[in-house]
Amino acid sequence: MKIAVGCDEAACEMKDAIKAQLQQQGHEVIDFGTHASAPVLYPDIAVALAEGVAAGQAERGLLFCGTGIGMAISANKVPGIRAAQAHDTYSAERASKSNDAHIITIGARVVGLELAKSIVQSFLSSSFEPRSQSKLDALAAHEQRLTGACGTR
Repeated sequence: MKIAVGCDEAACEMKDAIKAQLQQQGHEVIDFGTHASAPVLYPDIAVALAEGVAAGQAERGLLFCGTGIGMAISANKVPGIRAAQAHDTYSAERASKSNDAHIITIGARVVGLELAKSIVQSFLSSSFEPRSQSKLDALAAHEQRLTGACGTR
């Protein structure tokens, strides 16, 4: 699977550790940065990654910051993208199964590395359940009405 990763300065270590794990598992990883501890504007990284996922450069995306909140808000600004904050394995699984999320966000100051690894595995090993399609159709219709976007990836 092609997976995009990105972070701000608060989560470089977590992103790098998750990236290494994914590569060891045979995934292709596209790294949107950051790569240093210098402060960055997390919205720039989140939007770039979300645009990459929306364009089909990656199948899924993982964003890391201090809390996961800002990254989720930023990624969700990209039309057609569904990003969900996940701090436990159940939420990560449901983000995929119930909401067909393209991206999850994790807070490096909220969860430890081992839990983050489990969260990522839950997200990546889950797939959308079609029984939730009517909810996604409603979301897409609202997005279309509110932004004029197509509502699809």
